[in-house]
Amino acid sequence: MAPRTTAPRVAIIHYWLVGMRGGERVLERLLRLYPGADIFTHVVRPERLSGTIRAHRIQTSFIARLPGAARLYQHYLPLMPMALEAFDLRGYDLVISSEAGPAKGVIAPPDAFHLCYCHSPMRYLWDHFHDYRARAGWLTRTVMPPLFHRLRQWDHASAQRPDRVLANSAFIARRVRKAWARAAGVVHPPVDVSRFAASDDIGQQYLWVGQMTPYKRADLVVDAFARLGLPLLMVGTGELAAHIARRATPNITIVPRLAFADLVRAYAQCRALVFPAEEDFGLIPVEANASGRPVIAFAGGGVRETVIDGETGLFFDQQSVDALIEAVERCEVWLHHFSPAAALANARRFAPDVFDAGIRAAVAQGLGLDDEWHHAAHAVRRTG
Repeated sequence: MAPRTTAPRVAIIHYWLVGMRGGERVLERLLRLYPGADIFTHVVRPERLSGTIRAHRIQTSFIARLPGAARLYQHYLPLMPMALEAFDLRGYDLVISSEAGPAKGVIAPPDAFHLCYCHSPMRYLWDHFHDYRARAGWLTRTVMPPLFHRLRQWDHASAQRPDRVLANSAFIARRVRKAWARAAGVVHPPVDVSRFAASDDIGQQYLWVGQMTPYKRADLVVDAFARLGLPLLMVGTGELAAHIARRATPNITIVPRLAFADLVRAYAQCRALVFPAEEDFGLIPVEANASGRPVIAFAGGGVRETVIDGETGLFFDQQSVDALIEAVERCEVWLHHFSPAAALANARRFAPDVFDAGIRAAVAQGLGLDDEWHHAAHAVRRTG
């Protein structure tokens, strides 16, 4: 097939656009790679999005017209397969689906290349199903088993539609194989490590950053440091915020958020970052390493790929207070051997240009493209 050199039409499918989290940061980078791309999504809250995303044409599905969709969008999950399949993608050369909620189920044109970038197969359908069901009301608990059984069938079937699947970590690639029976390559998400820097002014305070939701395990951190008595700064809010605040002792400071400059300083000056969650990738540990600081992390999920045990951080094997306390005590001794330079070098493995190269290579292989096509894709600007 002769290489394509004309400016391509690119469609990016993102599950929903209601805030700026890790998936939306990946979307921003995809939009920088393909500035002429159009975005398709279920619901959008423009006031919560970056200018980079708002600058693009955004088309919503019929989910956006349902009552309360901007807040209650996840309640409409059973309708999202139909909504995705209603998107008209005729005329697009490249379709990229950004999958953590339903996105990959679109019907791409026969001649288009459909690349799925998977942050995670839908957690509430697969590995976190029983956790979500346990926290649901009685009516939801009753309808979830038959309804989600059907959604899993659709999720598996629609996972066969993309021409290629990329996962954000080897951890997620294993989930993709189990849930979808698909092989997935690995391209780690982009982390703008240039926004962080090491400091010579290291304090005594440990740091935790994240959402105070159950799986982030802020409860382990507050209970461990209540026993340790060491200074700790916790940055975050969420459904468990009041519960965590009640368990905090005087050595623990909790703030809901920090200005970015203050967060950068907190990273760079902390004794170590504490990270007890099992995450798909784990952006926060990379940001800590990019600030020249080590990470004390639970040895599960994507962090096993982003932190080097004994070099840029320390792992503990159980999500328990005792295991975390033991890891912090080990860290107090190990810190004398820690090299900030090693952490900085490790973080650079996840710089945005590494992500860009992985995406471009996958698209080039899928469509048989040359450098001129990618140049055209990057140069084109949306009109109309």
